[in-house]
Amino acid sequence: MKALIMAAGQSTRTHPLTLTRPKPLLKLLNKPILAHQLDALRDIVDGVVLVVGYRQDMLREAFEDSYNGLSIEYVEQHEQHGTGHAVLQGEPLLDEPFLAMNGDDLYAPEDLARLAEAEQAALVKTVANPCLYGIYELTDGNRVVRLVEKPAPDEVFSNIANVGAYVFTPTVFDALRAVEPSPRGEIEVTCAVQALADQSDFRVVHSEGYWLPIGYPWHLLDATAYLLERRTDWRVEGEVSPNAHIEGPVAIAEGTVVRAGAYIQGPVVVGRDCTIGPNCYLRDGTVIGDGCRIGQAVEIKSSILMGRVTVAHLAYLGDSVVGEGVNIGCGTVTANLRHDGANVRSTVKHDLIDTGRRKFGAVLGDGVHTGINTSIYPGRKLWPEVMTVPGQVVNRDLRS
Repeated sequence: MKALIMAAGQSTRTHPLTLTRPKPLLKLLNKPILAHQLDALRDIVDGVVLVVGYRQDMLREAFEDSYNGLSIEYVEQHEQHGTGHAVLQGEPLLDEPFLAMNGDDLYAPEDLARLAEAEQAALVKTVANPCLYGIYELTDGNRVVRLVEKPAPDEVFSNIANVGAYVFTPTVFDALRAVEPSPRGEIEVTCAVQALADQSDFRVVHSEGYWLPIGYPWHLLDATAYLLERRTDWRVEGEVSPNAHIEGPVAIAEGTVVRAGAYIQGPVVVGRDCTIGPNCYLRDGTVIGDGCRIGQAVEIKSSILMGRVTVAHLAYLGDSVVGEGVNIGCGTVTANLRHDGANVRSTVKHDLIDTGRRKFGAVLGDGVHTGINTSIYPGRKLWPEVMTVPGQVVNRDLRS
């Protein structure tokens, strides 16, 4: 059996992070999302068909033709016309039942294994807010009656959500060619699911493990917290000063130096070839990428630094996501809490979105430089290569 992973989209909802890379290369615990997916599939399938498009050269370079013994084939989706259109691109390479899944969600391996045992089925999860998802009506035997995308509150009939993972037979390709495009002009997998359910026995498999969708930048923080809580491989391989203090579960990769006065309160993951300290505070929920420098009087809390980030001195990063090659100027502070205690909101494609988080800081694209004493409001984003001036107050998104 093979798995098809849809990884061609531009992922505009995760800007500015995906302006410089495809979303499957965003990292969780210093490993790309796609690598997490391939690890989950390794004992289930013998090959992967990767549907690529946006910045596909980065994916091809990162994974080449195999990953940990799992073969990878690439098909290009020249223009993105929906999830169903993406699945159709894999037809020449798929002549038997196969898994199909979103390229930006993490699924529990045991759920994917149970899904793979079905003939044709979708993976589903019980959710608190059905209006955000496609939801299923089922028979008592888990056979699909109907699938409705993002119903209005007064139209909700179920809390069983579609999570973007399926097992199909090659008959799905004819079904996809036959469906009408959606109102936005796209061919949707969900339309083919409904067509197959109308014609045959299409069922669901209920998720018993995790499902971690990465729809917005703050979902990286949610997924990181989940994965840190369940991580078991905690090793300190770098050099730690006897005058540094480590408390709780901490992983420090080789080549990293932790200097005197550094206080690391786990769970924390630190990558390779970093310099930590002197006299800094890394708090729980933080992941530091490879080649970072964290210096004097810096405090970092529940944040992700993706690599080659410099936070030299006298700065605070809280509940933030920082791209590669960012330089944080002295005295930079990311505010992560509203005065009224309400959930932080953030602008996505000109709409103000409730993040669902009471604490959420900033999202900095690759190559951002902040001037000394920069202050950043909660939920604000800085586009790649943006520079702030000394003393600047960032109260809106800054685009390059």
